[in-house]
Amino acid sequence: MSFNHPEIMHPLKSLIGSGTRLWLDSIDPDLVRTFADLGATGATSNPVIVSDLISTGRFDDLLSGFAAQGLNASEIAWALTDQLVGDAQKVFRDVFESSVGNDGYVSFELDPLLEDETNGMSLDERVESYVELGRKWSLDQPNRMIKVPATPAGLAALGPLTELGIPLNVTLVFSMRQYNVARDAIWNAAVRTGRQKSLKSVYSIFVSRIDVYTGKHVSSLSPAAQGQVGILNAKQIWRANHEFWKPLDLPLDQHIVFASTGTKKPEDAPWKYVAAFAGSDIQTNPPETNEAIANSGVAFEAMVNRPLDQAVTDEILGNIDFERMESVLMEEGIEKFCSPQKKLLALITNRQEQLAGSNR
Repeated sequence: MSFNHPEIMHPLKSLIGSGTRLWLDSIDPDLVRTFADLGATGATSNPVIVSDLISTGRFDDLLSGFAAQGLNASEIAWALTDQLVGDAQKVFRDVFESSVGNDGYVSFELDPLLEDETNGMSLDERVESYVELGRKWSLDQPNRMIKVPATPAGLAALGPLTELGIPLNVTLVFSMRQYNVARDAIWNAAVRTGRQKSLKSVYSIFVSRIDVYTGKHVSSLSPAAQGQVGILNAKQIWRANHEFWKPLDLPLDQHIVFASTGTKKPEDAPWKYVAAFAGSDIQTNPPETNEAIANSGVAFEAMVNRPLDQAVTDEILGNIDFERMESVLMEEGIEKFCSPQKKLLALITNRQEQLAGSNR
């Protein structure tokens, strides 16, 4: 990873200076330290990130150590994730303490295979598992944020998890409906248990996948509107979130996380979505996007509160079936949620076999 722009600090500083909190979409120990020095205040994790780290070979000694303890592939995956997330938490612990629990979190994703259709689990069993895993992986981890998907089981688990006082990152959010259900479940549970003053929740809105969807399924959109649906959708949810929480004046912020911010089209600037949401809440960007930002020479300014052109907004609202969009993207999203965990387990098994063979 290289930073070539002579004023490297300016673009990232201007993004953060606009009001955005920058979280790194990685728990690579080297990158966590690098971007913490550049102003990042948190990080997120998922099985793809862990797989990529294992593939580097940098963690072979850890894998061998876990295997020597008799752990199977699944147990090794979670032990390694726990350690990497915990190490990142240490980097951001000062942020957590200085913000009195308002920032400095690292997200820990619960087992994606709970959503695997082949596991034979009922809805109630999935909910119970989310709650138990959330309890397990958050224990004695004050700046660890438990990541739960906005699936039926995940949404149903939010209330019980909130009652336990666990900071939550609701992920795989594509629609206002999902956001509303998640927010209400969390807030109602906080009120029910008197946890309003310690409540900490964020809502991860996936952006670029929406524009991939409209390019494929709503090709009739004009060039001005195509590629703007993800931005409009996220800005609408951002505004609804602020309008809900502002009058409550809670000690801790309940923020939107703008996720899936890497662009998919080569003709788009890598910072297209970053620029659109600059100015408030949290952006969780992959390292490559942050590198592009740092080398861009762009001075970012607050844009998240600026509406899109009214004609573009009207065209999008008049042509997008948001209910169908959520359905399609969730079906794809659950597959993308489960598949990386299966690949992670297979990768660990293969890596163990390679390491064992090299030691013979």
